[in-house]
Amino acid sequence: MSKIGNKTITIPEKVTVTVEDGGNYGNQIVKVNGPLGELTQDIRPGVKVEVKENEITVSRDSDEPQIRAYHGLYRSLIANMVDGVGKVYEKKLEIHGVGYRGAQKGNDIELSLGFSHKVLYKAPAGIDVKMIDETTISITGVDKQMVGQVAAQIRTLRKPEPYKGKGVRYLGEQVKRKAGKTAASK
Repeated sequence: MSKIGNKTITIPEKVTVTVEDGGNYGNQIVKVNGPLGELTQDIRPGVKVEVKENEITVSRDSDEPQIRAYHGLYRSLIANMVDGVGKVYEKKLEIHGVGYRGAQKGNDIELSLGFSHKVLYKAPAGIDVKMIDETTISITGVDKQMVGQVAAQIRTLRKPEPYKGKGVRYLGEQVKRKAGKTAASK
């Protein structure tokens, strides 16, 4: 039995959850409304979502390995949706390197990352990307998965390299450093 999938999700005040038939997989659609927005999730066949009073329960039809995996996955996704419409998720990135910096361009950011050109990153709908200062980026939104995805996409523009540590990294991330080349001894 899935330990995570069996836990119930408590619905806070000001948040409404509806479950409808249909969706891309022809099973169910879960819609969560709250003060900060609305999120939806399609549920695959084999997993069933029920809302009773102020609790959500996720169950499964069989013990197939794939269905068991979906059981815990959908429970976690729905819990993140319920939390997200009530509070904002945030990830921060920091830019390291001489001449590496960023600038705000509306809801987009323009990054100088050591290339011959500046990189313009266009933020997707529902995600706010802000430059706190020249070297710190704040990514906020109600969808936890999208916030993490945007942070990962910005980080891949220039991953931290192991010799000097230059690049874009998560706030507080430790980069393993390698020793550089040394003079050959005779």
